[in-house]
Amino acid sequence: MPRKWTKLSKLTGLLFVLGSPLVAGPFDEPHLTIVPRTSAEAARVEAVTTPTTDFASAASFEERGAGAATVRARRNADAFSQPSGNISFEDELTFKVGNGLFRKIWVSSPSSTLASDGLGPLFNARSCQRCHIKDGRGHPPEGPDDTAISMFLRISIPDDKAARQDIQDYLGTAPDPTYGTQLQDFALPGNAAEYRLKIDYTEEPVTLSGGEVVNLRHPTYTAADLGYGPLHEKAMLSPRVAPQMIGLGLLEAIPAADILAGADPDDADGDGISGRANIVWSTEFQTTMLGRFGLKAGMPTIREQSAGAFAGDIGISNPIFGDPFGDCTTIQDACVSAPHGDGDDRAFEIDAEGLDLVTFYSRNLAVPARRKVSDPQVLRGKQLFYETGCIACHTPSFVTHRLKDQPEQSFQLIWPYSDLLLHDMGEGLADHRPEARATGYEWRTPPLWGIGMTKAVSGHTYFLHDGRARSLLEAILWHGGEAQATRDAVVEMPPENRAALIAFLESL
Repeated sequence: MPRKWTKLSKLTGLLFVLGSPLVAGPFDEPHLTIVPRTSAEAARVEAVTTPTTDFASAASFEERGAGAATVRARRNADAFSQPSGNISFEDELTFKVGNGLFRKIWVSSPSSTLASDGLGPLFNARSCQRCHIKDGRGHPPEGPDDTAISMFLRISIPDDKAARQDIQDYLGTAPDPTYGTQLQDFALPGNAAEYRLKIDYTEEPVTLSGGEVVNLRHPTYTAADLGYGPLHEKAMLSPRVAPQMIGLGLLEAIPAADILAGADPDDADGDGISGRANIVWSTEFQTTMLGRFGLKAGMPTIREQSAGAFAGDIGISNPIFGDPFGDCTTIQDACVSAPHGDGDDRAFEIDAEGLDLVTFYSRNLAVPARRKVSDPQVLRGKQLFYETGCIACHTPSFVTHRLKDQPEQSFQLIWPYSDLLLHDMGEGLADHRPEARATGYEWRTPPLWGIGMTKAVSGHTYFLHDGRARSLLEAILWHGGEAQATRDAVVEMPPENRAALIAFLESL
């Protein structure tokens, strides 16, 4: 099923970018220094990104999923921790300094290590690397005593007054008055941790053609051992596992108009797929922007996503989110009044230079090259992936903006297998918690590049937003809503076709 490259959708995408009153607001890209495409370049881009119908061999350049930024695929846990393949020698040093900050262990204040103090007082982790272990996927707890996890619960309450007039269809939510926007499971001395994450599973058998039975585990999440009293009676909780970090700079460099060209919010073509853009407010740029990052596309840029994680996950103030007490609320008096690490020469607990270094590192984590792209079973699986309709959401390829100051991401043909849009995934995956324009049933299509290396990097094969799926096949079987028909087609496939489909995914 080809991407919806109609004249109407291209015009709609252009109107979005120009801020037409017909759509949700301005779609400037102030975080990028863009060199506009020529008409000849635009024609070339359309030609190379039109989905193929020839599955006899791999497409040209398909093995290099991140264009010139692609790196050789390592077979160990370092596979996601390499710099862009086209990075300069000087910028590789910048990447390594950013890596140091990404891995840095933050400590409480006051401390003699002024460059590293300011942790918490409430937090989920003491470093970025603690959640994004080896720059890969996190996982839910393996048992009641497992603390080596990278998962938390977001929290909010309905609030019609919070609806923004500058974002069409904004779904009004507000922080929980006691617990803020996410629940922190660690605290410094003198403060109580907010909760303990408890998960209970029940299993549902699904019988596939050929007689194979797959057990899906249904999770129930409980915020146990609450440290500050009960949750709000209308509190909405959403489980989140840390996603992999590779290729973020290339996703950020995809033109907003090209992403919006794939949107079909009213399903005008009747194919059952209604991809929508999440429109979010940029705290840094004080304008509406296209959401790209986070499981519901709730953040517009890598820098803002990084700043939000510093504030919410570690309790580190920064130039975008400046509260020194992180996600603490005014009800949590001991947290708000505790010593903090700002007020010295940095002004914030991590200053603009440090935030920029972490942003550069995150932007340049490289995508490993594909494996077995010409293997007959992989090619058969690719054909099934395309013809079954998976590419209606998992858009194979884009070409990034031509950029003046980001040579690693500039004008690259990339294969992320994502449209970066929101899709209704059905009741089974619903968290019933809105985020900007995203409903409680919608999730951003996750990029699939690198998915076949999850076991090597992260030591597990847990997928989806909360890690409930223990294999790629389980992840497919959880698809509902807009993807229900495709999911059902996979159930009915002959076993050898399902094996080929999984082989293709594992080659990504």
